[in-house]
Amino acid sequence: MGETLLAGLLRAGVPRSELLIADRRIERSAEVTKKHGVVNGTNQEVSAKVDTVVLVVKPQDMAIVLGEVKDSLKPGTLVVSLAAGITTSFMEDLLPANTPVIRVMPNTPALVDQGMAAISPGTNSTEEHLLTVETLLRSVGQVVRVPEKYQDAVTAISGSGPAYIFYVVEAMIEGGVMLGLPRDVANELVLQTVYGAATMLRETKEHPTVLREQVTSPGGTTVAALRQFDDFKVRAAFLSAMEAARDRSKELGMQ
Repeated sequence: MGETLLAGLLRAGVPRSELLIADRRIERSAEVTKKHGVVNGTNQEVSAKVDTVVLVVKPQDMAIVLGEVKDSLKPGTLVVSLAAGITTSFMEDLLPANTPVIRVMPNTPALVDQGMAAISPGTNSTEEHLLTVETLLRSVGQVVRVPEKYQDAVTAISGSGPAYIFYVVEAMIEGGVMLGLPRDVANELVLQTVYGAATMLRETKEHPTVLREQVTSPGGTTVAALRQFDDFKVRAAFLSAMEAARDRSKELGMQ
C-alpha cells in the first residue's frame, strides 16, 4: 500500500524531490528507489526532513516504528497511519505532545486509482491536516471523513471488502466452468458483469434493491438463483463475515 500511494502521488504530478521513503528492509527500500526514482533513508533520517509522515506498517509493528521516529520529528509534523486497528490515541501516547495524527483505512483498488479511504482526525489535528491527507489519498481514489469510532466498521466493509468481491467473482467463474463454459469466456462474462453492475449503481444512483428487482422477473431464472442464496443464508453469511472482520480489527488495535 505504501508503494501504491507513492506511485499515485507521482502520477498526480508530485515532484520526486518532495517524496522520501524508508523501509526497515534495506533491500526493499533500494528496490522502490530504483523503480520510482525517489530518495530513501532510515526511518529517523526521513522523518526528520518531512512535514508529513505516512506510516504504512503492520499493526503489530506500529509501536516499534513510532519509537524509532518520535525523537526525529520536527514540531508540528503530521503523522498519518494506514495500519488497521491502531487508534489515534495510541499513536498520540507514543509521540511528542501535541503531534497531529490522522488515522486512515485504505483499500487495495488504490492500485488502479479506484481506492476508497476513510480518515479520522486525532485530538491535535486541524482542518488543514485533514485537507492535506485528503489530497494525498485522492491521488489513488476517493476519500470520506468518519468519526474514529466507525473505523473498525470501515475496515470490515471497504478495507476487507475487495476480497469479498474477488471471492464472489472467483465463485461465479467456477460456476461458469461447471456449466460448461471455457474458462476464458467465463472470466470475461463475470468481470464485465461485475463492472457493469457497479457502474449502474454509481451512475443511476438507484438503490441496489431497485436494480435487483429490475433483473428479477417473476418465475424467471434470476429469482430461481436468488432463492438458492436465501436458502443457503448468503446474506446472513456476509453480515457475519463483516462482524468478524470488525472484531478482528478491534483485536489488532488492542494487541
